Amino acid sequence: MTATPGATPTIVLVGHGMVGQRFLEALAERGLTATHRVVVLCEEPRPAYDRVALTSYFSGKTPEELSMTDMEFIEKHSIELYIGDPAVTVDREAKKVTAKSGQVFEYDTLVLATGSFPFVPPVPNKDAKGCFVYRTIEDLLAIEEYAKTRTTGAVVGGGLLGLEAAGALKGLGLTSHIVEFAPRLMPVQVDEGGGAALLRTIEDMGLSVHTGVGTQEIVVDAEGAVTGMKLSDGSELATDLVVFSAGVRPRDQLARDCGLTVGERGGISVDEQCRTVADPHVFAIGECALAADGRVYGLVAPGYEQAETAAATIAADEASFTGADLSTKLKLLGVDVASFGDAHGTAEDCLDVVYSDSRAGLYKKLVIGRDGTLLGGILVGDADAYGTLRAFTGSVPPVSPESLVLPAGAGAPAQLGPSALPDEAIICSCHNVSKGTIRGAVTDHQCTTVPEVKKCTKAGTGCGSCVKVLGQLVTAELEASGVEVDKGLCGCFAQTREELYEIVLALRINTYQDLLDRYGRDGARGGDGCEVCKPAVASIIASLAPTIGVSGYVLEGEQAALQDSNDHFLANLQKNGSYSVVPRIPGGEITPEKLIVIGEIARDFGLYTKITGGQRIDMFGARVEQLPVIWARLVDAGFESGHAYGKALRTVKSCVGQTWCRYGVQDSVRMAIDLELRYRGLRSPHKLKSAVSGCQRECAEAQSKDFGVIATANGWNLYVGGNGGATPRHADLLAQDLTDAELIRLIDRFLMFYIRTADRLERTSTWLERIPGGLDHVRDVVVEDSLGICEELESLMAAHVDHYRDEWAETINDPEKLARFVSFVNAPDTPDPVVGFVPERDQIKPDLPLLSIGRRPLEGSAQR
Repeated sequence: MTATPGATPTIVLVGHGMVGQRFLEALAERGLTATHRVVVLCEEPRPAYDRVALTSYFSGKTPEELSMTDMEFIEKHSIELYIGDPAVTVDREAKKVTAKSGQVFEYDTLVLATGSFPFVPPVPNKDAKGCFVYRTIEDLLAIEEYAKTRTTGAVVGGGLLGLEAAGALKGLGLTSHIVEFAPRLMPVQVDEGGGAALLRTIEDMGLSVHTGVGTQEIVVDAEGAVTGMKLSDGSELATDLVVFSAGVRPRDQLARDCGLTVGERGGISVDEQCRTVADPHVFAIGECALAADGRVYGLVAPGYEQAETAAATIAADEASFTGADLSTKLKLLGVDVASFGDAHGTAEDCLDVVYSDSRAGLYKKLVIGRDGTLLGGILVGDADAYGTLRAFTGSVPPVSPESLVLPAGAGAPAQLGPSALPDEAIICSCHNVSKGTIRGAVTDHQCTTVPEVKKCTKAGTGCGSCVKVLGQLVTAELEASGVEVDKGLCGCFAQTREELYEIVLALRINTYQDLLDRYGRDGARGGDGCEVCKPAVASIIASLAPTIGVSGYVLEGEQAALQDSNDHFLANLQKNGSYSVVPRIPGGEITPEKLIVIGEIARDFGLYTKITGGQRIDMFGARVEQLPVIWARLVDAGFESGHAYGKALRTVKSCVGQTWCRYGVQDSVRMAIDLELRYRGLRSPHKLKSAVSGCQRECAEAQSKDFGVIATANGWNLYVGGNGGATPRHADLLAQDLTDAELIRLIDRFLMFYIRTADRLERTSTWLERIPGGLDHVRDVVVEDSLGICEELESLMAAHVDHYRDEWAETINDPEKLARFVSFVNAPDTPDPVVGFVPERDQIKPDLPLLSIGRRPLEGSAQR
């Protein structure tokens, strides 16, 4: 069959990945889809999807959710999209493309966006059963299926995709190894110092890293399945699954076969307009193209720019691609990693400014020219400043380089807002959007929200790393224009959370409905509220309960209807609909008798048990109707709720301190128990974690907590604002050499001041950096009593301590409350049939295939 274009000029696009889709959008923006016939030949069995976020599939995103293709867009612009039908030959003389299906398409313009293919080292048995690559959704489906019956996996390659693949294997329950030939992880993006910080953090997550060694052979069994790897240092690694992620190569075979010029190391040679140098009717964009500057770009942002250049050239507009910013910001295994500009300091006479904290997994390096120009940098562990620093690259920042890398509380760090950036600074590198363009969207196009600016400029619609700075710019521009920026909590309240707290405290308002009816927006009064403000106000009321004269029990009356899903059942909902039960173990200290009780309960109810990072024992797999029965046995044994389900104090970890350890200088266990029992059940804007270390060796990791305590020979040092989660932050020293009484008084004040002034769902780490004046202001308030409110803060905490009641005990003694603990209201004795389990390592795990039926079936698994 031959498809003849007739009088309408035809554009044939070969390849439909992220860059191909951006090319189609660029054609539509220039009106070319109305004047041209557009044919797309897509090799994969699905249209363009977000390959950058590929690993999020293992976090629950479906292939449909990863899709970047709006079929309404395709239909609206009459684009002919052929799925699973790649181009196999190109006849440039006849200007025809033949697809795998046998269809032949004539073209006036041919655009090659064939991308790249994974490089697999030429080692023996590289195609054995159990060897995979990590490039497409089909690859992930195949890995997921094969991993179900395997225990160990190894990734060949420690670059961006390799680390993501290793994280995916770990998430699938496999013991994971990373084998990298270079002497450090991510050798292209980070230097030796950054690699060391990254290595420490990743090894702390339980992954094994082997750097400076190569793969020499894949070892297989008699059936040809992988059993191990031989490495270049003579060692062997036992593994039954191998993922090759050792880089990519341009897919240029189609171009080679039709006589187009390709580079010595691959890539279709193009000029500055992205036309192939051998044929002006053929363009190449994305990872298959060797750009005019002699580089093949493997990032999506340069590919987007090439797509726009090609579309503009086809439309007879002036455009060129002469090179691109290779800056990147990623979250790999939960660790922020970013590099920008001349990250490795290759410029002549450049200088490095470095801050490194190996304990916290932080590494920050700025490369500075002799004249003070910021040339580039590397950020590992904390990349919040990436957007601002990248925008300053090529200019002299208005503050010293040292202040740009030091953490809060260590040298008065500079807080550079959007106003400090020049208009020509590129905010969104994915779509090459400058600060001036964003300002214009607000001032000239009347955009008043981030989503509106995204739609107008495309900023923030690529990798998303610029969204934080984008939001700051939009707010700053609106305020500069005299526009009142709505900072309300939600559509129901024009007030912030802090303002609502003050209203509740001052007027003793003790119900959500009263607060909404009196202080809600006009259209919200008398209504039911929303899922944003209901739990936020519930938290405020709970934290002030004794003071405003209400019960602090979250399932009491109106409060019960305001809670999030976990608080509804006083337990953590898990992925298969079951719940986990976490009793409080203050300071991590527990008697043998209580350990036996937990073991007996877990055995009797068939629960999965796991020791948590907070020195507690978590029991998973409880059905909702079993919760009260389990709690009753725990309460009878002297346990109480650990509040693992609530935005409240979780744990206060401790080392064994001076009682047992020869290095300890204070009784850290006693202090941890005292603190945990004092602040248990304290509702706050976000969860709270703490730890007490008995000496400077810091075994309890107190400096990664919301409030942490470290013993000294003279008392206790108090650190605040730490975070060891997805965005790690080293805590700041608030006060030192405190007595027991002084320590508790300052923690009382700090916590109540945080609860009073923080935003909804704002951790202490974020709050401390956001609040005007930062650490210095907090110190003034809670240590020096600069606002004169410390007596009130202490009184509020004392009221909480005096009125604390265990929520589990309250529930099991109230028949009315017990009635909610059923799977089906109309069949209270019927358990949820979807909640099922299968055995694993002498315990249980969720039977997830039971849940995935009809949700994301395993489509063809292309195993290597």
